[in-house]
Amino acid sequence: MLWIFLRGLTRETAHWGSFPNDFEQSLPGSKVICLDLPGNGELHHMTSPMSIPTMVTYCRNELIKRGHPPPYFLLAMSLGAMVATEWSYSGNGEVKGCVLMNISLGKFSPFYHRMRPRNYLPLLRLVLLIRDPAEAERIILQLTSNRATQRAQVIDEWVQAHIKHPVSRANALRQVVAALRYRVRSRAPDTDVLILSSKQDRLVHVNCSLAIASRWKCPVQLHPMAGHDLVLDDPNWVIEKVQQWLGRQQRRDQAAKLRTAQ
Repeated sequence: MLWIFLRGLTRETAHWGSFPNDFEQSLPGSKVICLDLPGNGELHHMTSPMSIPTMVTYCRNELIKRGHPPPYFLLAMSLGAMVATEWSYSGNGEVKGCVLMNISLGKFSPFYHRMRPRNYLPLLRLVLLIRDPAEAERIILQLTSNRATQRAQVIDEWVQAHIKHPVSRANALRQVVAALRYRVRSRAPDTDVLILSSKQDRLVHVNCSLAIASRWKCPVQLHPMAGHDLVLDDPNWVIEKVQQWLGRQQRRDQAAKLRTAQ
């Protein structure tokens, strides 16, 4: 079972921390590949596309180039979740399942839910004024985690990633434009979807996830206390919910095979 992990706006594979290894150990037979989106991480020298479908094309081509043909399971958050959503419409069984964390889509939610107004000024300051990597990462941690005090040790790791792979302001803005421009199709994706969301997400309103789940008739699990970065605040909860979801899929598929055999 090949899992592709995608992060959010201006973030990179380093921001997953130990989660990919923990995920593989908890789901025997799974292999995780973390991809950077163009303009982020090891691809920081590239120009970020202002189109979500273009990001999907890059990811698909990159996996083929690395020798990893489909099918894939996708696990993604924020901007990465939009890429995963678009990817899941590819059909032909290319995407076998999709786990979307704290996602928002313009078709289903107003702008003031997709980005809570109280964050406008901090984010503008972050993009336009902050020069010190440590200060920038402290602000990001405060915005995305409800356990910032307990998770403060990640700042040093994030600063090193920031210094090694600096994301340009132009690329950050291009990624924002891509997210704002993206309009998902009216029908649900061509695969099974699980939505994970945080009730206490201070960056994106939980109603964004609920609206999508309602429209697509797909399962949604709500964390009572975590922030926007679910994987940082409670990685074990994320793994547990994915395990449960996969178990339900397997039982459904087995039941379908039995009915066919009869």
